[in-house]
Amino acid sequence: MPSLDTLLPFLGIAILLGLAPGPDNIFVLLQSAMHGTRAGLTVVLGLCTGLLVHTAVVAVGLAALLAASVVAFTVLKIAGALYLIYLAWQAFRAPVGELPKAGEGVKPGKHMYWRGVVMNLTNPKVVIFFLAFLPQFVTPERGHVALQLMVLGFVFILATLLVFGAIAWFSGVFGRILMRSARVQRAVNWFAGTVFLALAGRLALSQR
Repeated sequence: MPSLDTLLPFLGIAILLGLAPGPDNIFVLLQSAMHGTRAGLTVVLGLCTGLLVHTAVVAVGLAALLAASVVAFTVLKIAGALYLIYLAWQAFRAPVGELPKAGEGVKPGKHMYWRGVVMNLTNPKVVIFFLAFLPQFVTPERGHVALQLMVLGFVFILATLLVFGAIAWFSGVFGRILMRSARVQRAVNWFAGTVFLALAGRLALSQR
């Protein structure tokens, strides 16, 4: 098990990383603004499930193989880019109209959860980041390296839940206020679609 002296700085760094602008927290912000806080929180749970998978992959050593495989990296990034293009298409064609009353909003549903899972798992940069980041906080002398990696991964997921949960809440609340206007709804939909396309392009052109 990592020591408390290791876990506390790691938690602080993980929180700062969660606050830094990136595809995942931008995704949470946009989904929450468009569909409400509950939907945004459901997406966050999906993203954290993806992080759990990445943690397990790093702990068992598969991440090194993925990082070394050009084919695996390319397949993942193309799949991720195509998924983002699909989300952009959905955003561009999203209906505009009167918002339902509080408590009658869009049900989060499994599809919002799986959006988060797919968004996270199809980004090869995440598993490579975990491969480079987590081992820096491992102390081999304490033994059970795989267990230490799993614990660090869980702490990172906790930080992600806190930060992304806050983003989902604030974005959902203020998004609902702004989107009472049909014009703002249309602008947000087009902005979201444009951002998703930009993220797709960035992912498709990314290098290991």
